[in-house]
Amino acid sequence: MTGINQRGRYGRYIRWILTGCDFLILNIAYFITVLLTPEFDAERPRLVWLMANLAYLPAAYSMANTQARRAIAMEHVISNSFKAVLLHAPLFIASLFFLQIDQMPFRGFAEFYGILFLLFPMWWSVSRIIIKHYRGHGRNFSKVVIVGDNSTGHRLFREMTSDTGFGYRVLGFFDRTPGEATPEGLYRGPISKLEDFIMRHGVDEIFCTLPGSEEEDIAATVAIAESKVAQFYYVPQLSPTMARTFDLYAMGQVPVLSFRHQPLKKMRNRLIKRLFDIAFSGAVLICSPLVFIPIAIAIKMTSPGPVFFSQKRTGYRGREFNCLKFRTMKVNSDADKVQASKDDPRKTRLGDFLRRTSIDELPQFFNVLKGDMSIVGPRPHMLKHTEQYSALIDKYMVRHYIKPGITGWAQINGLRGQTEELWQMEERVRHDVWYIENWSFLLDLKIMFRTVYNVFAGEKNAF
Repeated sequence: MTGINQRGRYGRYIRWILTGCDFLILNIAYFITVLLTPEFDAERPRLVWLMANLAYLPAAYSMANTQARRAIAMEHVISNSFKAVLLHAPLFIASLFFLQIDQMPFRGFAEFYGILFLLFPMWWSVSRIIIKHYRGHGRNFSKVVIVGDNSTGHRLFREMTSDTGFGYRVLGFFDRTPGEATPEGLYRGPISKLEDFIMRHGVDEIFCTLPGSEEEDIAATVAIAESKVAQFYYVPQLSPTMARTFDLYAMGQVPVLSFRHQPLKKMRNRLIKRLFDIAFSGAVLICSPLVFIPIAIAIKMTSPGPVFFSQKRTGYRGREFNCLKFRTMKVNSDADKVQASKDDPRKTRLGDFLRRTSIDELPQFFNVLKGDMSIVGPRPHMLKHTEQYSALIDKYMVRHYIKPGITGWAQINGLRGQTEELWQMEERVRHDVWYIENWSFLLDLKIMFRTVYNVFAGEKNAF
C-alpha cells in the first residue's frame, strides 16, 4: 500500500458523521422543546431555529477531534459532551439578544438545555462504544511506527495494543540497534530506513521515544514526518517511576513537567467534591432511619455489644479519625490489629450479611458529612496497616493526599477484602494513586454507579 492518499481514509468520515449526529440531536431537542412550549420560537421561528444551529458550530469545530480521539476515558467523553452544551448556551442566548428576540420564555430554555444535557452525554457515550467496536474489528486503524527501541517505546507499544478499540496498528520500531525486549519481528532497522518504510506502508503516525541527547536522530525523524505528511509525536523518555499524568508549563523557553498531577489541588475541584459530599450524604442520612433502625435492632438482638463499631484509621494528610461502621463481629480484643478474613470466626451471621452487601459501611456517611471522609476516595486503613505498609510500599502515603472514601477506584476493580500478600496491597495503592491523579466529578459518579452495581451483582472479595 503506497500512499499518502490512503492515509486516514476512514477517520475524516467518522468525524463528519459524529458532527452530523450532534446536529441531529440538537434539532431533536429543539423540536421537543417547541412541542412542549410553543412560545419558545413563536416570535421569529425560522431565525431562532437557525441561530440554535449556528451557535453549535464553534463547539462542533472544537470537539470534532475529541469525539474521534483513539485513547480517551469514557468519563472524559461525557465531560466533553457537557462542555459542548455549555459552549452552545452563551452563544445561542447572545445571538438572540443581538437580534432583539427577547420574548422567549425561561421555561423553554430550561427544557431545551435540560434535554440537551440528557441526550448529548447519552449519544456521545453510545458513539464512543460504537467507534471502539468498529476499530476493534480492524476498521479505521492508524498505522504507527515507534522511533526509539527502548523501554519507553516498549511501554508505549503495550499501551497502544492493550485495547484493540484504540485502533492502533504498530508496524515496528526504528533505532540504531534493536532493543533487548523488542517484540518479535518488529525491529525494522535504523532511522535511515524510516522514509522508505513510510512510503511503502502508508504510515499515519510516528511516535518518537528517543532521549533528548540524540538530537540529530530526532531532527531527522521530524523532517521525515513533515515531508511524508505523517503526524509526529514526541514521548519523553521517562522512567516507570515518572509514568503518570503531568502538568506542563513553561519556564521561559524551557518546558517543565510537574511530577504529580493532582486535580484536587484546585480550590474549584475541592469545592465541587465537598458540596456534593454534603448534599449526597445529607440526603442519605435524612432517609437513614428507615434502614438504620431495623439494622440496629437486629444487631442488638443477635449479639451482645454496641450497634456501631468505631475504629481509629488514617485519614487526610495522615491524620487519625474515628471511622464508623455497623458492628459485624463479636466484641474482641483483636479488632484493631487483625484484618477480617473470609471465614473469620469473629463475624456474626448478621455481620457476614452486612459485610457482603456493604451495608456495614453506611454509618460512614456521618464521617462524610463531618468532613473526615469523602464518598469516593482511597479506603481508610487501620493505623497498624498504615505503619506496616508505609515501610514496605514506596507510594503508600501518597493515597493520603486526599480524604479517604466510602468506596474507591481500587474497590470497584476488585481490590477489596483481605490482603494476604504484599502485591495485593501494592495493586490497591497503585489504583488509589491513579485515582488521585485522574480525579474528575464524572469519575466519582462512575465509581458510585459501579459500586451500586457491584453490591447487587455480588463481589467475591466482600467479606
